[in-house]
Order: sequence, then C-alpha cells, then structure tokens
Amino acid sequence: MLTTYRYRQLHGELLEQLVTRNADPNRDIEESVRQIIAEVRGRGDDALRAYAARFDGVTLTSLVLDAEAIATSAASIGRTQQRALEIAFANIHRFHSVQLKKERTVETMPGVTCWREPRPIEKVGLYIPGGSAVLPSTLLMLGIPARIAGCKEIVVCSPPQADGKINGYLAYCLQLLKIDRVYLAGGAQAVAAMAYGTASIPKVDKIFGPGNQYVTMAKNLAQGMSHVSIDMPAGPSEVLVVADSSSNPGYVAADLLAQAEHGPDSQAILVSTDQTLVEQVQDALQDQLQQLPRADIAKKALANSYALICDNMEEAMTFSNQYAPEHLIIEVDDWQPLIRKITNAGSVFLGHLTPESAGDYASGTNHTLPTSGYARSYSGVSVDSFVKKITFQRIDAAGLENIGPTVEVLAELEGLQAHKNAVSVRLRNP
Repeated sequence: MLTTYRYRQLHGELLEQLVTRNADPNRDIEESVRQIIAEVRGRGDDALRAYAARFDGVTLTSLVLDAEAIATSAASIGRTQQRALEIAFANIHRFHSVQLKKERTVETMPGVTCWREPRPIEKVGLYIPGGSAVLPSTLLMLGIPARIAGCKEIVVCSPPQADGKINGYLAYCLQLLKIDRVYLAGGAQAVAAMAYGTASIPKVDKIFGPGNQYVTMAKNLAQGMSHVSIDMPAGPSEVLVVADSSSNPGYVAADLLAQAEHGPDSQAILVSTDQTLVEQVQDALQDQLQQLPRADIAKKALANSYALICDNMEEAMTFSNQYAPEHLIIEVDDWQPLIRKITNAGSVFLGHLTPESAGDYASGTNHTLPTSGYARSYSGVSVDSFVKKITFQRIDAAGLENIGPTVEVLAELEGLQAHKNAVSVRLRNP
C-alpha cells in the first residue's frame, strides 16, 4: 500500500525526491495556465463562460448569483447542518478575533516616536474550490478573518454546480458572513478573473484560497504578472504523521486517509520509529479503504505517498522539518518534548485524540495552509493576512536635535546631500 523507506538509507537525491511534490518539470501546467490567463484577460466573461461549459459542464447565462439566489440555496439544507456550520463559524471567529491587536508606541530616543497601525486590504478575492468536493469550511476559514480585519469588498469565486447554482452549505456560509453575491468561476480562470477583473468580476488586491496545481500556478503567475498579491502557495493537501509503538494503527490509518481522499495529487506520509506499527497501519489502510466512498481517489493518493522508518524521534523530526508538511500530526504519548523540535509545519496536531479533520472544520485554527514545502517560509492564513501594517513616526524639536546630527552623518557618508539638507535646514531654522 505505502512504499516503505528507511531514513538511514536516504541519500541526497532520494531525499530530495521524497520531499519534493507537485513539481512541474516539463512546465506543462505552467504553459496551460498561461494560456488560460491570456484567454481571460482577452475575452473576459466570455472566456469564463466557455471554461464553465468545458470544465464544469454548465451553460451559464450569468456569472453572478445575488442575495436572493443565495438565500434560496441556503434554505435547502437542514437545521442539523446549519447548526454545525454555526458552531464552526463561532469557533473560528473566536480563535481569530484575538489576532487583531494594537501595538505599542515606541520612543526610540527622546522626542522620536514610532508606531505601526493595521489597515485592512480593501479588496480581497476568496477562491473556494469545487470539483469533486465542495468546501464550505474553506469559505469560513477565509471569510471570517477578512471580516474581522475589516476588508471593504470580499469577492468570492467558486465553480458552479451542475444546475448552475452553488451548494446550499456554501450559500449558508455566505449568509453567516453577510456576503450577498458569489461569482460562478473555478480553477485557474477564476484566479485570472480576480487578478485582472472582467465585466462581472471585480479586480482585487489580494487573492486567497487553496486549489489544485493549476490554481496554485495561476496564483503564482498572477502575482508576477499583475499588481495582485496572494496569501501563499496553497496547493494539493498533505499530511505527515509521526508515530511510534504507542500509536493506534487505526487512528493513524484514518488520518492518512483523511488527506488521501482530498484528491489523487494529495500526499499522506507516515514517519515511525516502529516497523510493526507501520505494518499494522498498512493493514488498517486496506480495511478502512473498503468503507470509503472516495476510495478510488484515496488509492491514487496513497500510491503517491510512502512510509519512512526512523531509528529514533530525532531522525523523525529531522525528516519532518525537511519535508515541511502542511499538516503535522504528532500521534505519540510523549508529544510535549517534540514541540520545540518543530521548525517547519503549517499546522500541528498533538496526541492521539487530535485528528487533523478537527482543524479542517471546527476547532478554530485556520486550514488554509502552505503546501509543497512552503511551510519553510510561509504561515497559514490569519487576520494578519488581510491587513497591511503602516509605520508612523513623529519627531518634535528635542527629537530633531537628538537624531538630526546622526542622520546628517549617515546621509553624507552615503553621498546623498539632499537627504542631509532635509535635516540641516530644520536644525538651522527650527
């Protein structure tokens, strides 16, 4: 089921191969996405309708669903599902609401005062994947911090369903977020629309949301080709589970399959210090696969995944940091000492009773996280992602006397006389 390796046998090339995922060595994906972006830039809404017919099998007369259409879709779901979404909304809001904090004003020297103030990004675009699984939880994960940050315009794009509408769960989340319209566009073409704007879809300042390799490539290209920025490279989902002899093989298998069912390009990695545990997990995977509606998808993802046997936890954590997983599950009894060893991970789940799916939906943390090794340098989405922080400073007469001579010297040694003069004229004529 899972190809098994031993950590001590890994050499440079094999190690690089194991930690690399979702590569595009022949640039086939890049070329396809460039063509899609060019088509959307050139033909706008017509291109989006054509792609909806081609990829989603839907003929659209309008790319926009208004508040009335959203309300109709939202009314189609049951009260049990509504309540689950409300609880998730409350927990996610509670966790993120403490992230918007006022910073202290600092007097760097007498009379010189500096501080920072956050300002919301005015127009943000949220991409909510559709495809084989509709993800209302992603809308909550992106929409809630956007609302807390105070973004003035929130543009939501999601692929249309077969009836040309949106899923009722997605619609209910839109109502919870007080968003009164959604745009029916998916994939790389939705990213292009938000990056450049069309007659129907507004251009935004920053694009958020996970997706497949095409969506991730579109975000990366849009950031370089337009004035839009992105949250992070957030592509196909992945998990790395650290386990030992104390681990429950059934729990471990369930956590691996929870990621594998996302899509055939997902990855589920098992790192263990116990070979017997690995063998037991392999058996559990076989048993649990038979019960999954998305077993075919999960099998393809597992074929792209592997198990790694380490001699000790030091090796296990070293490899985890080299892989830099989107989701890291430390499924062992003695997890506390391992926290300080974690340097690269998107989100971490500790102990036997903390499945990653809790974070996906309702514990409160954000599930929009860096993938493909980008956890080495990116954080997951937070309220900070939806604001920029502007620095302010104010110098009074005493402050100018204190700092002025230093600025004059530094400007002069860099040969920038006008910089020096901007201080000198004030010192001469306060």
